[in-house]
Amino acid sequence: MATEYNVLAPGPVNLHPKVRESLAWPMVHHRTPEFDKILKQVLTRLKKVFQTEQDCFLLSGTGSAGMEALLVNTLAPGDEILGIDSGKFGERWCEMAKVYGGKLTTLKTNWGKAVDPEAVRTHLKNYPQTKIVMTQACETSTGVLHDIHALGEIIAEYPECLFLVDGITALGAVNLPMDAWKIDGLVGGSQKAFMLPTGLTLFSFSQKAWKKIESNPQPRFYFDIRKERSANQKGETFFSSNVTLIRALNVVLDLIEEKGLEFLFQEIESRALFVRKYALKMGFCLYAERPSASLTALAVPAGVDSQTLRLKLEENHGTTIMGGQDQAKGKIIRIGHMGYITPLQQLNLMLDLCAELEKISGKNFSPAQKQAWEAEMRRDLGL
Repeated sequence: MATEYNVLAPGPVNLHPKVRESLAWPMVHHRTPEFDKILKQVLTRLKKVFQTEQDCFLLSGTGSAGMEALLVNTLAPGDEILGIDSGKFGERWCEMAKVYGGKLTTLKTNWGKAVDPEAVRTHLKNYPQTKIVMTQACETSTGVLHDIHALGEIIAEYPECLFLVDGITALGAVNLPMDAWKIDGLVGGSQKAFMLPTGLTLFSFSQKAWKKIESNPQPRFYFDIRKERSANQKGETFFSSNVTLIRALNVVLDLIEEKGLEFLFQEIESRALFVRKYALKMGFCLYAERPSASLTALAVPAGVDSQTLRLKLEENHGTTIMGGQDQAKGKIIRIGHMGYITPLQQLNLMLDLCAELEKISGKNFSPAQKQAWEAEMRRDLGL
């Protein structure tokens, strides 16, 4: 493994140096005044990232654990659910809903396509008894960004219907204001825009959702958010706290507050635009019709296997990106724009990608063309 491994996947991501430093701090017990103070700071400050007035929560677990927590607290057995399936993670969430007794209708979109909000409007008009509509904000397997604002406005017209959003690859990376966009349950993951290792899931519920949560007969224990809220009100977590990651999250929130959430959005978007600009010059094509700034999915040129390309980047250059899953396997690469990424890492990614593409495809760009690209990239990056 390289001394400085470069993780440019859609998650996990490169850790900020201050995060790496914080992970080496001595352990403290999670039932001490020192940690209680940190927990209170984190839970309060998270509201700015979620852009909500509601309580935010933390549980040890992956993003998928947070997806399950949203469902188990709001879904009653027999509830009619509309699940938007636009890729691998939409498919996973729909499977979760069925496990907990949801009467599921799936609204499938072609991979790389965003859901049409009017299709959701039509479904709710025909099935006004629907209790939950759930979707990814960004479908990580395709890079597509759904129109969460438009969906929230439509679903809010139905007082008994909740809007649940998997924001794991969106929260903190793109604008996703929970309250303003009428989201009733929103989940994020530590290993994405929060620049932390995997292992912490973050989520929040609207007041509308809490009415359902309090009376929901669904069995739950670890994910029972009522117990967690009660413990948080006493300044604690209900179960053992993930001390190292919560302390590191406090460091990240310092960084976000220092520069502002909007600056973080712009920084991530600028990385995305940079990658797309030069990838298109090399013959790649955008896979998502409405791409998220958090990651870029690129269809590889004809005759190139994307799995081979990503493996060569890892073997020869110590850089990790991801390939496609299921029907997109071998056809796309996925490059993440979240986490700690320096301009030099961005430059090296594109130069290395070009070099490996030439080897695999047999297509050679002229030296003059490559020199011009590198000079332009350096100007764009301020190098």
